[in-house]
Amino acid sequence: MRHNTIMLWKNPVFYVSAAVILSLAILGAIIPEAFGNVAGSLFRFTTMNFGWFYLIAVFLIIVFLIGLAVSKYGSIRLGGEREKPEFPFFTWISMLFSAGFGVGLVFYGVAEPMSHFITPPYASGEALTPDAARVAMGYSFFHWGVSQWAVFALMGLAIAFLQFSKKGNGLVSTALEPVTGSRPAVKNTIDSLAIIATVMGVATSLGLGVMQMNGGLGAVFGYQGGYGTQLIIMGLLFISYMLSSSTGLQKGIRYLSNLNLGLALGLLLFVFFTGPTVFILETFTVALGDYFSDFIHHSLRMQPYLGGSWVREWTIFYWAWAIAWSPFVGAFIARVSKGRTIREFVLGVMTVPPAIACLWIATFGGTALWHDLYAGTSIASAVQNDLTSALFVTFENLPFTNMLSIVSILLILTFLVTSADSATFILASMSSFGNLNPTLLAKIVWGVLISVIAAVLLRAGGLEALQTASLISALPFTVVLVLLIASLIMLLRKEPLPIRKADLKRFRRLEEASRDKGHNRHSEPSDYSDEGGQR
Repeated sequence: MRHNTIMLWKNPVFYVSAAVILSLAILGAIIPEAFGNVAGSLFRFTTMNFGWFYLIAVFLIIVFLIGLAVSKYGSIRLGGEREKPEFPFFTWISMLFSAGFGVGLVFYGVAEPMSHFITPPYASGEALTPDAARVAMGYSFFHWGVSQWAVFALMGLAIAFLQFSKKGNGLVSTALEPVTGSRPAVKNTIDSLAIIATVMGVATSLGLGVMQMNGGLGAVFGYQGGYGTQLIIMGLLFISYMLSSSTGLQKGIRYLSNLNLGLALGLLLFVFFTGPTVFILETFTVALGDYFSDFIHHSLRMQPYLGGSWVREWTIFYWAWAIAWSPFVGAFIARVSKGRTIREFVLGVMTVPPAIACLWIATFGGTALWHDLYAGTSIASAVQNDLTSALFVTFENLPFTNMLSIVSILLILTFLVTSADSATFILASMSSFGNLNPTLLAKIVWGVLISVIAAVLLRAGGLEALQTASLISALPFTVVLVLLIASLIMLLRKEPLPIRKADLKRFRRLEEASRDKGHNRHSEPSDYSDEGGQR
């Protein structure tokens, strides 16, 4: 333990990244208004000048991963040809379910489609109409579909390949060595960027969750507190996830993850069967078709001719948020994917979580849309006034309203605790030379910094500041992801390909044919001999 602590303080990645985060937190606490104004200016500068880069980078990642999955390299097994999957298939799928089902989806499951319903993505669209509802659901599917998870899959594949096939340390800088080299200054800079981006991404989720829990308390008890209440919630979260972190990944987080899964499935099934079930199923079907037909258009859509900020505020924010989260989520899915082939890994990660996310949006968002379209409610207007109230306003139109709200608050709490717990572990590992058993001190440091930066961002501007933090911190890391594609190509080209079953069968048939031919050559009489064996 003492040795690990000494190594922690000798790692420049630890104190440089911690110093950057701490400096931002102090500035935000001392001058929150100025901090918020500067963050807003950076947000506008980044989105207006580099929004195209986010869109192209994510689209390129999708094309690369699909091409990799169908190529000959797709049969490479993470950990070696003889390595067996660490977890059975359905267990692995359930783990992907847990990883892909975060507090962000609970926050935006109703809020996003209802926001698009009242403020259409296209200037020509008419709000609060059936056409607006269809576009809203299709765009929500797109935002929570393959694109976000392609970012996680790329990072996870790089980490898994290094850890299991190359017996490396799983650091992002190590994965980039074929492109960037092994100079300490370059490697430390890359790992520091990964840590800063992760802290901002996790802080964004914590902030969103705190805002929604605060809104939920208002829905249940009739009083929604201000920033002081948010700080109390943040303090309770901090104590919870640090207690969980101190028990280790195999105890606290495992039990909380099981609780997460049970609460999420129970809530989903209840709303599905007590809500407009047929409408939900039809909405899911139509939105899925729109998702596939509009995928390329939405992936590369910007607004240079008409102006407007809709794409920047939604699509680009989501991509930046996913990029900021990628080191953390990538490390998680890498850890549970040992023994899978690259093809299994890519297809599983890029299809299972998005499918579950779309089903969640169709159920909760579809229920809200149905009530506004056919029951005369005003959920969209309530969401426009307060985004955090979206889920709880929808519950007002279902039986057992208070029970549903309390279960949702508990679900958000457990999601936040498991996410922050896992994040502190990953950050501590990344700042300890990739050590898979980081010290409690390292986890405490990152746990404190995550909570502090989330609290500062809530104070500096709430939702807008949270979005800004994710987007700005993700910009330099987007360059890292693009370079990671080139690095993976270089690494995979040097990797020996496993013998395919079809090639093995073909080889055996040729071997048998050659053996039979040799046998016939020795057994048949020579054409140059007569019956007596004389020439």
